[in-house]
Amino acid sequence: MSSNPLTKIKVDENIILEGRPMTITGAINKTAILLGIVILVAYYAWNLCASGYSDKANLFLIGGLIAGLILAIVASFNPKSTPITAPAYAVCEGFIVGVISYAYGTAFNGIVQNAIGITIIALLSMLFLYRTKMIQATPTFRKVIFTSTVAIAIFYLAGFIGALLGHPMTVFNGGMTGIIISLVICTIAAFNFIMDFDFIEQSEKRMLPSYFEWYGGFALLVTLVWLYLEVLRLLAQLNSRD
Repeated sequence: MSSNPLTKIKVDENIILEGRPMTITGAINKTAILLGIVILVAYYAWNLCASGYSDKANLFLIGGLIAGLILAIVASFNPKSTPITAPAYAVCEGFIVGVISYAYGTAFNGIVQNAIGITIIALLSMLFLYRTKMIQATPTFRKVIFTSTVAIAIFYLAGFIGALLGHPMTVFNGGMTGIIISLVICTIAAFNFIMDFDFIEQSEKRMLPSYFEWYGGFALLVTLVWLYLEVLRLLAQLNSRD
């Protein structure tokens, strides 16, 4: 079970297998497809911004945020829908990633490439630690990461509500407090990979239906995008101090 609040589900022990069961290889392939969608849409959104259509790109950003949240909730409560909702969610995330990446990229030279590199290193590092059993998804580990992730989600919500009321969060303006908070969030996001890997592995062992390949890919995509955007924000804060 993933610790990500949007992808945390309780699998019915009496679920009926229809067709072939899911596999780790299948989940990896689905993740690659979803990531490919994000990259293509992000490239399109980036070019929109670069071509001067920032207003149109911002509309896509807002639409992506709203539709992405709705799709994520639907997918989390109905894993059987993920062959459709997961690709649609990837499109929404592509617009978000593209517009935000362009904004950071124009403000700080090379920040996007660095954020991508760090995200990939974090993913591979967590995979190594998981495969070597140096970090395992024990019940205690699950509780700590899930509780921390929920706390961060509440923190995000408070910031969003504050921005709507005209009081945007100023903690991420390059001060040491903001940098420490970003480091903590990045760390928690990276540890969510362990939960996602465990979910995919356990799903294969339990021979869950093949649509859980899409669900596993969806869970990984949520964590990947979350970590990437947080790394961008952390790097921006560090660069602003120079």
